[in-house]
Amino acid sequence: MTITATRRSSRSWFTAVGAATTLAVMLAGCSSPDADSAQAAADETATDVRTTGNQYGTKAPYVPFEEMEDYAPIPDGYEPVLVEHLGRHGSRLLSSKKYDDLLYQLWEIAEASDGLTDLGEQLGEDLETIIAVHDEVGYGTLSGLGATEEQGIGLRAYQRMQDLFDGAADSQGSITFTSSGQDRATKSGDNFFIGLESENGSIEQIVAPRIDDPDLLYFHKSDPEYLEYKDNDEDLSDVLDQIESGPEVEEVARDIVSQLFTEEFISRIDDGEFDLVDNGKGKKHLTSVVDTASYLYELYVIAPLMSEEADVDFDAYITEEDAEVLAYISDANDFYEKGPGFEGRDVTYRMSNVLLDSFLDAIAGISTGETTQVADFRFAHAEEVIPFATLLQLPGSTKQAAEGDPYTYDNNPWRGAQVAPMAANIQWDAFENSDGDVIVRMLYNEAETAFGFDCTPIADGSYFYEADELESCLAPLRG
Repeated sequence: MTITATRRSSRSWFTAVGAATTLAVMLAGCSSPDADSAQAAADETATDVRTTGNQYGTKAPYVPFEEMEDYAPIPDGYEPVLVEHLGRHGSRLLSSKKYDDLLYQLWEIAEASDGLTDLGEQLGEDLETIIAVHDEVGYGTLSGLGATEEQGIGLRAYQRMQDLFDGAADSQGSITFTSSGQDRATKSGDNFFIGLESENGSIEQIVAPRIDDPDLLYFHKSDPEYLEYKDNDEDLSDVLDQIESGPEVEEVARDIVSQLFTEEFISRIDDGEFDLVDNGKGKKHLTSVVDTASYLYELYVIAPLMSEEADVDFDAYITEEDAEVLAYISDANDFYEKGPGFEGRDVTYRMSNVLLDSFLDAIAGISTGETTQVADFRFAHAEEVIPFATLLQLPGSTKQAAEGDPYTYDNNPWRGAQVAPMAANIQWDAFENSDGDVIVRMLYNEAETAFGFDCTPIADGSYFYEADELESCLAPLRG
């Protein structure tokens, strides 16, 4: 695996990646006999930029991938009539008491036995800060940054389709609010609507009471074939074991741990002296140098997400270069467990066709009159957004891993920070003219994005598609 590291701020990296994503979807949006070549070029362009600054994986904070002023104009004669939206929850705290607790247990043992370096001494204070925040705010909850992200997405959704929402507020239309039922998804929706309503308070009156629908928005916990795959598939366990046990991982882990603990204490870890168990669910163990570095990485990626709750910075403990190696491990897990996965198999994403059915049915209902709402806003998780992006073959999610050729950054464009950062979203905006013709555009993390599967836009290079065309070209993906 070759990883190119470039030091730059998170904001500048996201700006650069956003520009690459825009170029990628422009290439993918061209309708021509060379559509496959255009998609390949899009993925290659994305890969060139995404291999730098990717150290946060799917824990990357959210920024829109394209500015609204860069969108193509809506075709003449068409007015907005419907928004179909799926969003991942915004930035959150640690999901449960495990990584912080296990590292603190190890730190206390090292402190008591003079096994800490000067930098290791500093780690204890940062661990105590993180634990205190979680004890006060709660594990798995939406962070202040997450609330800010969702409010911004909601505000921009209103600004893009202002005439639709203002008209609905005046005519007492309706907007649906559906959640997975998990607290961070529900609070993400609450904050999204704060943004949506911020420039027109009347919208609040037309938002229907929230519905929790885990079958639609938490299907990764109930689909039996998927659960069997994740828990018992030998190919999955073998490839992840191969990736996680690579020599580069061991090298990076030692580089990280040696800055925190003395050689004598690291030898005790290597000798198998410790088998620490978390005081949360009691399922996670710390037994090795790789465990120690991996768990520290989990705090490295969560620290920016809790910036409004605590001033903690883990950059001193993990270099960007080392973080990118560990990000690859995280991305590989998500790729095989939630994304494109193994060539010729669809178990990781087939279950998301329930979302496609919901989107397409609502679009079809515009013409028949069955769709009476002006917008459907759904709030879920990476485990739903990643499969849906894969089902639709959105940029970066177009290539599976061939047997005997595991996923790497060199051979595949899939990157967690691009496919499903915190607050990732997929939105279809529908427009209708006076003749009853309906067209649709797709926004992926707020960037105009072409539909794949030989779907033909209304004009070469356009991001707008006739509703009947989408129903036809996406029909094979339906449930």
